[in-house]
Amino acid sequence: MLTKRIIPCLDIKDGRTVKGINFVDLRDAGDPVALAAAYASQGADELVFLDISATEENRKTLAQLVRRVAERIDIPFTVGGGISSVADVDLLLHNGADKVSVNSAAVRNPGLIDDLVAKFGSQCIVVALDARRVGGEWKIHLVGGKVPTEVELFTWAREVADRGAGELLFTSMEHDGTKGGFANEALKTLAGQVSIPVIASGGAGTMAHFADAFLLGEADAALAASVFHFNEIPIPELKEYLKDRGIPVRI
Repeated sequence: MLTKRIIPCLDIKDGRTVKGINFVDLRDAGDPVALAAAYASQGADELVFLDISATEENRKTLAQLVRRVAERIDIPFTVGGGISSVADVDLLLHNGADKVSVNSAAVRNPGLIDDLVAKFGSQCIVVALDARRVGGEWKIHLVGGKVPTEVELFTWAREVADRGAGELLFTSMEHDGTKGGFANEALKTLAGQVSIPVIASGGAGTMAHFADAFLLGEADAALAASVFHFNEIPIPELKEYLKDRGIPVRI
């Protein structure tokens, strides 16, 4: 089993870190720069920064805030929100991002993935998959989960991988913020259908949920927000817990 990654996520709105339940009812979770520095010092493997209202508000990701975060951390840093062009990615990389996450723009224009991979390389491109079950099928949602589509999760994931994306970030909208565990069945299906890493997101509430994402969902990494922001699960303790269960992690 390859080393599994623990990834805190900073959902950003109006320059602050926020967290909600099922993508709504947001509450303040603190200063993103301070949180990022704390997570890097606690042993997080990577950090994800998502400007969650950028697409809805038809604006670009907060490049200056990205730079401030990047200056305080020494771990891989993925940035998403409002990215729709090669120029957007170029700006974020120049401001300290190591990878970018695209979602809405890629669904609307799948060729964007090809363009980004050709320019920056697969290792730099993460495609976010926000999905929920509709009539028994997992369907992709856009614009921070506000716009449903008829795009089927697993079909889209295979296309994304075929187009050269380096990683998938799968968030189960119905699990998000509930602290009831990840969507492990869907995760396992995803992992079995693509050859690129899959990051689990949505539902972390206990240390056991992370273990389940790796052992049952076969995820390569697990992302969480509120359990880290509100210090419900300290990252060093989580990694010791996973190590004790035979799950390889970087201590």
